[in-house]
Amino acid sequence: MDFRLTEDQRDLRAGVRELLAGRYGREALRASLDTGTTVDRGLWRELGDAGFFALRLPEAEGGVGLGLPEAVLVFEEAGRALVPGPLVATHLAAGTVPGAAEGSAVVTAYDLADGLVAHLAESDAVLGADSGTPPPTGTATASVDPLTPLHRVAAAGVAGAAGVEGAAGTAPAPVYRREGALLTAALQLGSALRTVELAVAYAGEREQFGQPIGAFQAVKHLCAQMLVRAEVARTAVYAAAVTGVPAETAAAKLLADEAAVRNARDCLQVHGGMGFTWEADVHLHLKRAWVRAEQWCTAAECEELLAADLLAAELLTEDPPAADT
Repeated sequence: MDFRLTEDQRDLRAGVRELLAGRYGREALRASLDTGTTVDRGLWRELGDAGFFALRLPEAEGGVGLGLPEAVLVFEEAGRALVPGPLVATHLAAGTVPGAAEGSAVVTAYDLADGLVAHLAESDAVLGADSGTPPPTGTATASVDPLTPLHRVAAAGVAGAAGVEGAAGTAPAPVYRREGALLTAALQLGSALRTVELAVAYAGEREQFGQPIGAFQAVKHLCAQMLVRAEVARTAVYAAAVTGVPAETAAAKLLADEAAVRNARDCLQVHGGMGFTWEADVHLHLKRAWVRAEQWCTAAECEELLAADLLAAELLTEDPPAADT
């Protein structure tokens, strides 16, 4: 199986990176922090016009007609740029919730544990809730990420949503939950790759004892470990996008979460005290990575899926008991 990107896929990724760099670069990110704008409706519509949310809808329905591998590339770039908002839920709602595909509607989902919903106040609909029902109300709660507001919704409301796995895990998990986990892993992958770039760039600029700190072995090792984590996660995410195997999606989410969190931490270490200041972007990647790690499929849930898959494979390969003679 060939996992190398095609020319069209490379062009798609480059086009999305260019779009986001022009529309949501560092200045726009900082403006969001200053104003507290967690969902920019203008940007949302521009993403809709560019086909971000309708990427996987058939062309006959007004979509782009591409697949999950292409969506992963697009979401990787969004994670790299730290674009805020319920991107995954709105993408999954395209073709189901009116306005989601075009970016005129913002859709969130019950994708966090403990009855927490991200961007609830800014959303027009909740993925999985009964159609025509307005978004439920919730109590605002503290969020480690300043651009991911959280609301706590009653556990009964979460568990009762149509087709959504509730806090108690009693309702069946639909296909879009698995796809949501993979797209969130792609966001984490983009963040992990971006923190590698930030660490390497800073290590080449910051001087100590008359030479760049990147010349020191300890810093080289940190950057190398960051790159290895990101590339391993990239391989897992791309493979899961092609195969669609649930266990591979769980593995991809685990690896991408680890890469995003640990790379951001190591990037902070490379930056030293500067990395902890509000002016640096490193802490924003770490805070977003922490939140995403709890979205769609937590580490514990991914581990349970992998354990069940391994157990099933072991049972299939066991030799049957010898017949009595």
